[in-house]
Amino acid sequence: MKLAFVNELGPDFRGNHIYEFIFSDVNDELWGEDWESTPALGKPLPPDLEYIKKVGKLSKGGLVMNLGKDSDYFSMEDIIDGILSLSWEKVDDDSLIKERLVFHFGEGIKSVEDKLYSRDLILEYNKEYENEH
Repeated sequence: MKLAFVNELGPDFRGNHIYEFIFSDVNDELWGEDWESTPALGKPLPPDLEYIKKVGKLSKGGLVMNLGKDSDYFSMEDIIDGILSLSWEKVDDDSLIKERLVFHFGEGIKSVEDKLYSRDLILEYNKEYENEH
């Protein structure tokens, strides 16, 4: 399975940003609503349900990310082509972070989990969804 989309669900009552990491069997047919919008401007939605195989939620750790789907210049097609990442860690200028977390379209699930684990973050998978599909 490969990473196909990162979606922000919003901050919770504690101010933690909540993200969905959506995985799929990435192929030429994978597509979602408004993926052709240029610029994306936050219009692209997650892939069509038929393509979604696994969904992991990240809700802890204070991680704040920028999302490629919110770009004022690029489209999801550009993200698929590797011109822009699906998401990347928002870093302040005075940050002491050694390496910024960056997630690319088509990146393997193990790579995504390893990157998050390097910050003691773990995806919580939606077991009900997996059982339905």
